[in-house]
Amino acid sequence: MAVGPVDVVIIGFPGNKFSGQIAPAIVDLVNAGTIRVIDLLFIMKDADGSITTIEAGDLGEGLEGFLTIDIVQPGALNDEDADEVAEDLPPNSAALLIAFENTWAAQFVKAVQAADGFVIDQIRIPVDVVNAVVTAD
Repeated sequence: MAVGPVDVVIIGFPGNKFSGQIAPAIVDLVNAGTIRVIDLLFIMKDADGSITTIEAGDLGEGLEGFLTIDIVQPGALNDEDADEVAEDLPPNSAALLIAFENTWAAQFVKAVQAADGFVIDQIRIPVDVVNAVVTAD
């Protein structure tokens, strides 16, 4: 079975305010077969620098949508990941780590393997850079 590449995306939220607006988009991507969510990890850094990881069920009002996401390997993201992200997280902010497989690419991976090919490197261009290039005159 071919497996697509896995990404870990870190999304920051100032003021320790997670937004439930992201959850429906993730669910849509899962339902379309575009991604498979491996794990989610919520981190908060208080004004004094204290770090807290939060379970999805403890997120509170407005964030119930995260509970509908099918997570295939809960615990894959752990305290070590939280500590690493927290080092760069400004005080009084939060982050969502989401690890997902790009299932859309599995067929491509299979074709590359069948051709005895291998990935030398993979580069992701940030959306703000793409937007700047596309909108440049």
